[in-house]
Amino acid sequence: MRILFIAKHAKWDGGLHPDDGNHALYHVETREILKSLGLDLMLADSFDVLFEKPEVDFVFPLLNRAGFFNSEMLGPLLCTRHGIPFLGASPILRGLSDDKHLAKRAAVVAGVPTADWTIYRRGAPIDPAACPQAERYVIKPNASSASWGVHDATDWAGVKSAIDEIHADKHDAIVEPFLVGSDVEVPVITIGDPVIMPHMIFEQADPSHLRTYYEKRDLVDRTNKYSLDAFDDPELTEVINDYTRKLWGEYRPFDYGRFEFRVNRETREVHFIEVNLNCNLWSEKVYGRSAVLAGWTQAELIETILADSLRRNGLMG
Repeated sequence: MRILFIAKHAKWDGGLHPDDGNHALYHVETREILKSLGLDLMLADSFDVLFEKPEVDFVFPLLNRAGFFNSEMLGPLLCTRHGIPFLGASPILRGLSDDKHLAKRAAVVAGVPTADWTIYRRGAPIDPAACPQAERYVIKPNASSASWGVHDATDWAGVKSAIDEIHADKHDAIVEPFLVGSDVEVPVITIGDPVIMPHMIFEQADPSHLRTYYEKRDLVDRTNKYSLDAFDDPELTEVINDYTRKLWGEYRPFDYGRFEFRVNRETREVHFIEVNLNCNLWSEKVYGRSAVLAGWTQAELIETILADSLRRNGLMG
């Protein structure tokens, strides 16, 4: 069985990437783990390899951000076009999870609390009356990752300026009240059925701090701003697990995904933020650190996710 590993930095051999930072390290680590498993591996760093049908049996795709709007769906679509099974959710489910507005609608239907919000699609009217009332707002691309393009504002003029900037970058904008607190990350994998792994929290020294793309990619110093720790609140863990179980049915089968919640430890409030399918698996991020708490090595994490997807796709007993 030949497996195609496709990632932006699948062939990278350096350190931090000047634009993508630690994302390059993540792709190299995953590539080396797949090699260590003894797989017949083919490498690619662009979707060009999928425009014509490649001689492979399965695709392990990590090329999530390809530099254009809704690029999350292209890899799964090209695989589906050729009838090649692949790791992760179907194209339409990838699109659902990638669209923060639609994911929040799904949360409302599931009875999971989420902050009020408004979507301002590029090319549609920008109606100030539709904006939720708040003292402080978060404005971000509706399909961004790692807080790319995130803004905050305290009045409509600031909100409108951020929307215009996001639209100029050819993205839709989502606006919601800023929620004070820290993000609890819930990694979920499937071993037949979904399994919740140990929760992690981006514990913020200042719960009102707005984390940026540059901090998340280690491109600027974030010392004393936040840390990634095990989440150790049993009561809130049960609440979050219940919300996660209510949400995941919308996205099955997905192989792996990270469900995110904003938690205010003082008020005990929990709000759904977003879900990221085919998210970052790097050993230094949520999945890798959670795997250690579960007693797994990084290689065992990758192997388990891959093996269950191969089984689900009929390539392994």
